[in-house]
Amino acid sequence: MQLSVIILNYNVRYFLELCVLSVQKAIQNLDAEIIVIDNNSSDDSCTMMKQRFPNIKFIQNKENSGFPKGNNIAVAAAKGEYICILNPDTVVAEDTFEKILNSQLVTLNSQLGIIGCRLIDGAGNFLPESKRGIPTPWVAFTKIFGLYKLFPKSSFFNKYYAQHLGKNQTGKVDILVGAFMVMKRELYNEIGGFDENCFMYADDIDLSYRALQNGKSNYYFAETTVIHYKGESTTRDQKYMMHFQEAMQFFYKKHFRKSIMFDWMMQIGSFIFSKVKKNQQYNRVFYSDQTVIFSKELLTFPYVADTLTYSKFEDLKINPSFKYELVFDIQSFSFYEIINYMNTVRAINITFKMFLPESNFLIGSNNANDRGVIINLSKIE
Repeated sequence: MQLSVIILNYNVRYFLELCVLSVQKAIQNLDAEIIVIDNNSSDDSCTMMKQRFPNIKFIQNKENSGFPKGNNIAVAAAKGEYICILNPDTVVAEDTFEKILNSQLVTLNSQLGIIGCRLIDGAGNFLPESKRGIPTPWVAFTKIFGLYKLFPKSSFFNKYYAQHLGKNQTGKVDILVGAFMVMKRELYNEIGGFDENCFMYADDIDLSYRALQNGKSNYYFAETTVIHYKGESTTRDQKYMMHFQEAMQFFYKKHFRKSIMFDWMMQIGSFIFSKVKKNQQYNRVFYSDQTVIFSKELLTFPYVADTLTYSKFEDLKINPSFKYELVFDIQSFSFYEIINYMNTVRAINITFKMFLPESNFLIGSNNANDRGVIINLSKIE
């Protein structure tokens, strides 16, 4: 078998359904499998998986064993030569895996480590954590205090987000994000998989770093784009920052010398970071002047009173004086078409949702700090 796609879920039932649907389309031409592992969710994720996807390999944990252990359990059950670690709050394009597995990175690179790809948020904006550098104390300092934004072209300040590479350039990077990681299963096992002593947040940094220590080269692959509804599995609040700080301390204790000065700097930086993120976060439905539904069947549904419906993307002419909510019917358009359109037309006056006709709900996220919006249309009168 060529590929095993591993999806670890915890209480994101609606995003999980959308993710699995996109992966099913993306592996149609591959000898591949999907493995969903649930970390004891309290929502109806497990019921949904059994009803909607009875033929997919599904593992139910009886406890929330954390991101590293959950993925390690799933990889142990995998059969693919390659594995993809994939967040449940992601949407892949139909050609994502084929592009990566057929690329020269895979076919000609004997020292290949981990491959990541271009990630965008629910508003179509590029997520800079798609490619990162090793967060040494200095690099982490430039991140926490925003110095990388002030000096984006300086190699002294721009290493956290690997700004030596543009978002449209494929090339070597040190660290990749755990939302999307492709690698040989043999490599994953060789370097010991995710470190189960780290509950979450530093696990992808640690795995990427151990691949480098093993003599491999990690790559950012810019030729395919994946939506990551960043923030759906984790709220960006003070508790998050506490876990983040603990994770960074774990990484430094494991790979670098412990520094009292750095601990002090992390505490100050984490406090500032958590305040900024808390102010940025919101969770609301976007009320627009015009809701535009893209559907080849010209569907209507009780979402808002006045809607515009189009069967082709190019038919819509955006008026910058209006706010738009663009709703994509996933049965009418491919995920590739939807992702490409989001990349092309993203603007401050536009938000996006996806419509899943079989389950009758809308889903989306308005920015990287938004926990997302789920609208169950069957409950709207």
